[in-house]
Amino acid sequence: MREEDNLQQPPSPEDLMQELRLKANELLLREEWQESIQLYTQFINFCQDQTSNNPQLHLTKINKSLCLALSNRAEARFRLKDFKAALQDCDSALQIESTHFKSLICKGKILICLNRYLMALNYFKTALLDHKDSGNLEMVNGYVEKCKKLEFQSRTGVLDLSDWVLNGFRGKIPDLAEFIGPVEIRKSELSGRGLFATKNIDAGTLLLVNKAVAIERGILSSEDSSENAQLVMWKNFVDEVVKCTKRSKRIRFLVSTLSNGEEEDDTRVPEMSLFRPEGDEIEEANEELDMVKMMSILDVNALVEDSVSAKVLGKNSDFYGVGLWVVASFINHSCNPNARRLHVGDYILVHASRDVKAGEEITFPYFDVLSPLYKRMEMSKAWGFQCHCKRCKFEEQVCCKDEVKEIEIGVERGGLDVGGAIFRLEEGMKRWMVRGKEKGYLRASFWGAYSEAYGSEKTVKRWGRRLPGADVVADSVAEATGSDERIIKVLMKKSGNVVEMEKVMRLGKGVYGKVVKKQAMRSLLEL
Repeated sequence: MREEDNLQQPPSPEDLMQELRLKANELLLREEWQESIQLYTQFINFCQDQTSNNPQLHLTKINKSLCLALSNRAEARFRLKDFKAALQDCDSALQIESTHFKSLICKGKILICLNRYLMALNYFKTALLDHKDSGNLEMVNGYVEKCKKLEFQSRTGVLDLSDWVLNGFRGKIPDLAEFIGPVEIRKSELSGRGLFATKNIDAGTLLLVNKAVAIERGILSSEDSSENAQLVMWKNFVDEVVKCTKRSKRIRFLVSTLSNGEEEDDTRVPEMSLFRPEGDEIEEANEELDMVKMMSILDVNALVEDSVSAKVLGKNSDFYGVGLWVVASFINHSCNPNARRLHVGDYILVHASRDVKAGEEITFPYFDVLSPLYKRMEMSKAWGFQCHCKRCKFEEQVCCKDEVKEIEIGVERGGLDVGGAIFRLEEGMKRWMVRGKEKGYLRASFWGAYSEAYGSEKTVKRWGRRLPGADVVADSVAEATGSDERIIKVLMKKSGNVVEMEKVMRLGKGVYGKVVKKQAMRSLLEL
């Protein structure tokens, strides 16, 4: 064996750098984000050591490689939602080359996720001015238009989901921006703190668009144990919330403002400006959230997407989701709610389900409010609270009457004709001097009987004018509890003229909001 075979030359620094870079690039292409970050970090450290220890090196070439590595590491960190570290990498790359295309694009994408649409727009415009590859022109222009659209949405709350709805919810979920409308946080008579209207609001008006801190979703198969599947999803959800609060001081602070279910009277009321999309970065120091407090916060504030108050657009009946939306978490339950929520992608859209007066608390139902008082009391107990809304207080007085109990038992056990039950209830309300919205409260509690009666031609024919008109009852219940699909369905069966169809469409706005136009609304209502 020749002596030179035993004396292999060690790889040069250039060879080591090339090997690291190729491996990191391969991992990035394979979307192995964490592994690529580790190798890019080695490469970046190696480059920095080489430039500081070997001033004779070709700095232009090294800096070019360093700039690209920082940009690629930023992309990987962006994919893992580590936005703070990704921004630092982008800034480091742009210090080396102020017009570095990939770094400008990556920073713009991060700023979109942080709701900084105007800042993002500036970076995309810079990339557009300095781009050398005409093949990227369409992509950059797309980001420019996206920023303009999202900035307008975040400022005005104007958005349109019509095309997506009419397309059967297929394709890409529409881009949405966070938005906070005419609402503020105040102390609530219902529970702790709540969200309140700062001006008069029409039914269907968008109040809030809030992106989830974290969300876990899945299809609950009938073969699996539903309870076990939900427990696994809950654990994954908690883990993701913990990750997000550790990565972002802002998210950690905002989550810490939520109730943990204790000492509600002493909890401070945060300024609404803290939650606005354009809000400044949180500067004040805040401690880590320990797991005991975190679990308490999530137990009180996490929302499920199979709730009666949610319309998960485009999902099937086995769909289940749990998430945390910080601003929406301030919305209390009421049995005479005035708001509903839709879920689109990772966003929750809250809109007025009936007209709301300035100063009125925004509330939505945590469970089915078209139910009798005793059932609602059972459901609120399961949720861990007792409802003290105006409707419950009123019904506690009326429902103790023997006649109401008799009607309730008769309907529940099927021993009383629904037409007769409604007639007795309506006559009773006259004697008890029940007026206005209070009529709607009782009609909502006996909604099952009204719905069954109006759905039976035999019952309607038998009782005739002794029953109130379906349109009268629909209006009454909607005014008391907000619009609901079931109310609309009863009204649609009786809709035979333009006036009634206009009423159906008006109530539809209370269910789906003003985020869809007439044709899409007709599609949702299956007209």
